[in-house]
Amino acid sequence: MPWTEAPVGAQRWVPPHPRSIDELKSAAADCQGCELHQNATQTVFGRGAPHAKIVFVGEQPGDIEDRQGLPFVGPAGRLLREAVDDAGIDPADLYITNAVKHFRFEPRGTRRIHQNPGPAHITACRPWLVSEFALLKPELVVILGATAGKALLGPSFRVTRSRGQLMPWPASAQHPEDFPVAEIQALATIHPSAVLRADDRETAYRGLVDDLRVAAAAVA
Repeated sequence: MPWTEAPVGAQRWVPPHPRSIDELKSAAADCQGCELHQNATQTVFGRGAPHAKIVFVGEQPGDIEDRQGLPFVGPAGRLLREAVDDAGIDPADLYITNAVKHFRFEPRGTRRIHQNPGPAHITACRPWLVSEFALLKPELVVILGATAGKALLGPSFRVTRSRGQLMPWPASAQHPEDFPVAEIQALATIHPSAVLRADDRETAYRGLVDDLRVAAAAVA
């Protein structure tokens, strides 16, 4: 049966004064802020250092992430870990999450085909992202791809115009009042899945690593 109701949003599931990422993650497991929870296996929350210098924000979990309950554990995640190492970023300084915490897909036989989350899904899931940032207080946000960029910086954001450049944030954020974090910067780059789809994968990978080297230098 198709979903016809507008998403209620995640705010009612977010603890009023969370003390840790683990507390947020536990609460997010019950989230029904939009219809994506109906077909997804589980909520896929962020993970990493509780006081990370750098937060990576992607789009949404994929098929493997949905089944395992962890972000960036599929092919794109493995490629991202390689790029992080090649860029000289210490994994102990990282936290990684997604703008949308449930997998949106279209079933085709036994396969589940990825579908981009829509604006309503991004808006509905936004309270989780806001709460993560409030606890983490990072120095730098690395935006992975167009969906994450639009979630954080607004619908006019284009990765091709801004990639690899340090930007003031939350001053440039879509709703800066949501992110009470001082002295934070943002850097946009392509999503690692775009490298996997590229005709010239080697060149695309080098571009991703070059962008991440800018991030590494920013927090050095």
